[in-house]
This record gives sequence, C-alpha cells and structure tokens, in this order.
Amino acid sequence: MAGNVRPVADERDGLLSFLEQQRYVLKLAAHGLTDEQARTASTKSSLSVGGLIKHAAATEDSWLDTILQVPQKPFAESIAEYQSAHTLLPDETLAGVLARYDEVAARTAEVIGGIADLGQAVPVPKDVPWFPKDVDAWSVRWVLLHLIQETARHAGHADIIREHIDGGTAMPLMAAAEGWPESPFIKPWQPA
Repeated sequence: MAGNVRPVADERDGLLSFLEQQRYVLKLAAHGLTDEQARTASTKSSLSVGGLIKHAAATEDSWLDTILQVPQKPFAESIAEYQSAHTLLPDETLAGVLARYDEVAARTAEVIGGIADLGQAVPVPKDVPWFPKDVDAWSVRWVLLHLIQETARHAGHADIIREHIDGGTAMPLMAAAEGWPESPFIKPWQPA
C-alpha cells in the first residue's frame, strides 16, 4: 500500500480503506525493529511501538465487540487487562502482535461488511469512565471514524518513538517496506 488511500467506491469502502491506511502506517513504525526495540519506551512516556500496535489491535477488537453487543466484563474488573494491552510483554513478540493486528483487521472487514446500515445504533457502554453519560448510542459510522482517529493518533505516537530509537521516519520506512528505489527525494531506510 502506498502513501495514499486508493480511490474509494463508497462511504463504507472509504471508511474501511482509511482505517486500513492508518493501520498500515502504524505498523510501518515497526518495520525492521527487533522485539527489544519494539519494547523500547524511547521518550518520557511509557509508550513503545510494539505496545501501541498491541493497544490499537485490542482497542479495535473491543469496539467490534461493542458494535456486536458482545457481553464484556465490567470495566472496573478489566483495568489490569486494559493497562497490559499497552505494553509488549517479555513473552510477546513484535511478529505476534502484528499478526494479531492483521486478524483484527480481517474481523473488522467481515463485521462491517455484514452490517447493512452504517447508521445502526451502537449502545454506549455506561461503565467506561471516559465515555459520555448523556449519549445513549453512537452509530457504526461514528465507531469507524473514531477508530480512524484513534489509530492515526497512535501512528503519530509510534512515529515519534521510532525516530527516537534509530532515526527511522515514516516515508523512508515506507520506501524500505515497499522496495522503492532511492531517488533525489527519498532514500529508503536501512538498518544502521
């Protein structure tokens, strides 16, 4: 996938394609990293590239469960699980979280493909502290837009963390991942 989303056929295709693009650029921040580098919190925060990818996958999967109204544990009972979803643990690998993210992406395409109306109501869970108390439901469309926003935010975080690890930045990483030839405008990233 190149740096821009291809032309889209309709709203659903557009929403899914822009979400796919944001997933892709988030995963690009991990291109060429070792598991140890993917665990590295290279800024003042505790965020790491691997942890952000793991978190984005868990978050997207949770939103699918919300859309499908799958019963979930009360938020207060799942806080530790929520917090561990931000960290690439010692027994986890970058390849593993990337594969999990791909599984979630496939699930998203399947679930959204099976919903006839993107205006379908998605009840707002009332026990999550940062969700509004005065809104009863979002739409599937709103959830997809929120996932695009959330993924884009974390892709930006991952870009900054990656640059602190080894100087790798988005376009040279994309050029390396996609095998672009070197040009006067861009030199594909290479390991040091």
